[in-house]
Amino acid sequence: MRLGVLDVGSNTVHLLVVDAHPGARPLPAHSHKAELRLAELLDPEGAIGPAGVDRLVSTITDALGAAEDKGCEDVLAFATSAVREATNADEVLTRVQDETGVALAVLSGEEEARLTFLAARRWFGWSAGKLLVLDIGGGSLEVGYGLDEEPDAAVSLPLGAGRLTASWLPGDTADPTAVRALRRHIRTCIARTVGEFTRLGPPDHVVGTSKTFKQLARIAGAPRSAEGLYVQRVLTRKALQEWVPKLSAMTVEQRSTLPGVTEGRAAQLLAGALVAEAAMDLFGVEELEICPWALREGVILRRLDHLPPIRAALT
Repeated sequence: MRLGVLDVGSNTVHLLVVDAHPGARPLPAHSHKAELRLAELLDPEGAIGPAGVDRLVSTITDALGAAEDKGCEDVLAFATSAVREATNADEVLTRVQDETGVALAVLSGEEEARLTFLAARRWFGWSAGKLLVLDIGGGSLEVGYGLDEEPDAAVSLPLGAGRLTASWLPGDTADPTAVRALRRHIRTCIARTVGEFTRLGPPDHVVGTSKTFKQLARIAGAPRSAEGLYVQRVLTRKALQEWVPKLSAMTVEQRSTLPGVTEGRAAQLLAGALVAEAAMDLFGVEELEICPWALREGVILRRLDHLPPIRAALT
């Protein structure tokens, strides 16, 4: 069957169309995305303003048109931290449903962490052993750890690259005092959760997912995306520690010229790097591997798990 997954995230609204059936690897058929950066559109009271809701409704309408054009049998639509934490979330969801017909499922932070962990487990397989999975989104940081497909520990922290950029580093160049303050804030938040994971023992394999980790790995020398999904890409803490001060000294325009960094994500790269560096340091990670699959694939896999298997007809 052809499925569409509509991810209303803190940075983008992304429709991923895949051809899939139970027991098979989902094959990407089409991708349609628009950058909204909802995490940066919240007003001082934490609500998504009228202009932001208008843009969201229009973007979802366009994505649904693309899903219809591509022949999707079903569209799985969900929202993450930007909508989840908006003070007017109920109003936003009601308007989206009234005007587009889509009932957005709002995932909790723990659900995000668990579904992302599932995607990483399926990608790397059982031979990877105990996995520690780190995911930096626009609104939150998710951490999952475990040996099975369901993590033994999963948390979500309000440390997304978009959220932190809007609150702490809004300018074109980073103020050193603000960077130091943000670094302390990030490390304090992560340190509160470390004990929940370290009591379970060291991981056998550490994984990073999301655009932020992919871009950080790329500027640190990982292969280009054009070289394919199956090329190993790693990010070391040593390389990240070398890049953080460089990113701090760059303007947003300068960051956008780095390998693999898109113009729309350049402003968030420093905050994302500070989160990645802190997570790797506090969890004692020297190197992690980039996983091509993340939350959207986890949603697809969970949906496929609940479909009946395809059986060949007996002749």
